Amino acid sequence: MEAENQCNEQAVHRVQLRATVSVAAVSPRLAAGNHLARFLADVTRQLDLTAIYSAYGHNDGRGIAAYDPLMMTQLPLYAYAIGTRSSRRIETATYDDLAFRYLSADQHPDHDTIAWFRQQHLGALASLFSQALQLCQRAGLIKLGVLAIDGTKVRANASGQRSLRHETQREEERRLQELVERLLQQAAQTDAEEDLRWGKGQSADPLPPALAKAEERLRRIREAKQILEQEAQEQLAAAEAARPKGKPGRPRKDAPRELSVTEKQKRKSELRRARRAVAGETRHFNFTDPDSRMMHDNGLKRVVQGYNAQLAVDANAQIIVAARVTQEALDRGQLVPMTKAAQQAMGASPQAVLADTGYWNYSSLVDPVFSGVELLVPPDSQGGTGPSRLRSDHPLVETMRAKLKTDAGRTLYRLRQTIVEPVLAHIKEHRQFRRFGLRGLRQVQGEWNLICLTHNLLKLHRYGNSLPLS
Repeated sequence: MEAENQCNEQAVHRVQLRATVSVAAVSPRLAAGNHLARFLADVTRQLDLTAIYSAYGHNDGRGIAAYDPLMMTQLPLYAYAIGTRSSRRIETATYDDLAFRYLSADQHPDHDTIAWFRQQHLGALASLFSQALQLCQRAGLIKLGVLAIDGTKVRANASGQRSLRHETQREEERRLQELVERLLQQAAQTDAEEDLRWGKGQSADPLPPALAKAEERLRRIREAKQILEQEAQEQLAAAEAARPKGKPGRPRKDAPRELSVTEKQKRKSELRRARRAVAGETRHFNFTDPDSRMMHDNGLKRVVQGYNAQLAVDANAQIIVAARVTQEALDRGQLVPMTKAAQQAMGASPQAVLADTGYWNYSSLVDPVFSGVELLVPPDSQGGTGPSRLRSDHPLVETMRAKLKTDAGRTLYRLRQTIVEPVLAHIKEHRQFRRFGLRGLRQVQGEWNLICLTHNLLKLHRYGNSLPLS
């Protein structure tokens, strides 16, 4: 199998070399070797594509031969790198664009094949993120000195108009139930009249279209209600478990750390929100992408149906070392998971971690993951110099404010704006990625990893083009 894969890769490489010679007169830059398409073709040959190739070893030998997986991998990587994500546009580009014709080895897979390959192997394509990180590390682009964490709201492939609140679903369920009962009565009356006219058993008409449509919508409404109620009960149980317990008075020596006033208020607020969710006062359900959530986008200044996409970026060359998609609208619970993901990916801890005030969370700041790490998260807006939003009853608040007022603290924290924010701006503005094309948390996570993977490959192409990658 491995020998066959190598033969296929060599065949694609030979065709690509012939294509380079044929386009030399038209595109000298592509023929010269410093083009992004040429670079990605070289890089992908160093990646382990076993997970993709193994899926081709279980066929029965019938049908036409499949396109080579190496070529099918190179196409979406280059397409995502330049901001082309439509499978139809990729198919057209294999005819009209010299770079795509070079990568496709002058073959033209149709858009259904391209879309199927991306859908079928999205997890394997997203897993190439860690391999690309290793290439960046070998090229000297990652130092893991200063790490900046930030998030952005990315719209889902769903409309907010397809979201219903829990209470609205109850009203819709009652309305649909009445409609179904009325339609069933009408259908029974019609059947009785037809039996008198033509006799019993003479017709077997299916359900009337109106009744079938109403029953289907009623079924989906009830499934959505059940999902929301289950999630609300789980959140309530977690909030009640975290609620401050114990009687007032002097604590025992072996008692856990006394919560600050701010922490107690925060947990009480979480419990209150959880109870409201159980009562059906909050939480929407989207019928197009149930995993998406309604979130406030600070950039657009409005609520959108989407996801919270997180990044951890190394300061040396703005390489993304960790990427995560969450359904949580707020960032405050993402500081520890993103830091752990970066440590796991790089096998070491950063010297410093920077995040904006949205990540301030007491339990996160005292987590053991930050042992020996310089952590700067302002408790107030504008890097600790803006208006206060927290009480000073916790020592962490005053300690962080004092640290950010020093020259060293201010200088270090200013780096955050030059590390992670340009990366997000480049992804959303230059590469025009403001909306996920896939649906479901798992698929969206894979697509976000693919975006971050191609970002790192673009950085590797820019800074590491002259460095040895093997």
